[in-house]
Amino acid sequence: MSVLHSSSFSGATAQDRTGVSIILPVYNERQALRECYTQITEVMRHGSFDYEIVFVDDGSRDGSFEILRQIVSDDPHCIALRLGRNFGQTAAFSAGINAAQGKTIVLMDADLQNDPADIPKLLNKIEEGVDVVSGWRRRRHDGWLTRTLPSRIANRLISAVTGVQLHDFGCSLKAYRSEMLSGIHLYGDMHRFIPILLQEMGARICEVEVNHRPRTTGRSSYGLSRVFKVIVDLLLLRFLSYHSTKSIHTFGGFGLLNFLLAFILGCWAVYFKVTGQKDFVETPLPVLVALFALVGVISIFIGFLSEILVRTYYESQGKPPYSVVETIRAERRS
Repeated sequence: MSVLHSSSFSGATAQDRTGVSIILPVYNERQALRECYTQITEVMRHGSFDYEIVFVDDGSRDGSFEILRQIVSDDPHCIALRLGRNFGQTAAFSAGINAAQGKTIVLMDADLQNDPADIPKLLNKIEEGVDVVSGWRRRRHDGWLTRTLPSRIANRLISAVTGVQLHDFGCSLKAYRSEMLSGIHLYGDMHRFIPILLQEMGARICEVEVNHRPRTTGRSSYGLSRVFKVIVDLLLLRFLSYHSTKSIHTFGGFGLLNFLLAFILGCWAVYFKVTGQKDFVETPLPVLVALFALVGVISIFIGFLSEILVRTYYESQGKPPYSVVETIRAERRS
């Protein structure tokens, strides 16, 4: 699993930020890049936005970065980053976020399936006071079996597990207030879960319907296997979100459950022995007792180690295990 740690923005301080940063990961999109750039530029100039476009070449092998080099040389609104190899979409988004200067961050794909004409719609919601605006590809132009069906399964699963009711977690077209992304840690393929992480911090989230266009260049790297990746990432997110600061409760509870099962099975084995029905060697119960007891001991010790790691993490960074979204103080009277 590729990992990129995005702990803070290096591009500018909160006071220096202005305008909109549009971040696009690029992986072998040579044929679509110029048209994508042209459409975004037309939309942003027509709306008189203060903007920058941040392209992140994620290890392309088709000459995409040479196209980006030409685009950047002709337009001071553009920035191009090149990663050392293909780290994945989450890492590319993280690199772009770190380089961004805007007060509002817009994430989108560079393959022309996201429509740049929808960007003002997202920005309007941000202006209304929303912290996160997520695109919803209500009418998709993808293969039903390989893309649409897995996406629907994944979206319903994520909503059911996390309680965040969005129709389309996988849509890359999203807008964020930049301060909301500060301190967010992105690993693996976690970019689709950013709204979930931010809602836990008190972010206001809304969803808007966006246009989804057929892919005309390149090919998609997603398929049915995506559902299984989402399930694994979702399990990790669930644990990190709800159990990372109380891991002894999770592992300790599982350990005690195993001790309870070992006790019940042990009593059952003794009952067989006392009543003369079966000797210990005639039943697998003693082996199961030992197994469950061992698992219980290991689980509790894992819980202890997890608690030590969690405390070390928070205390070494001076980071509290909570997020304060508002502070109210009474005025002092002289």
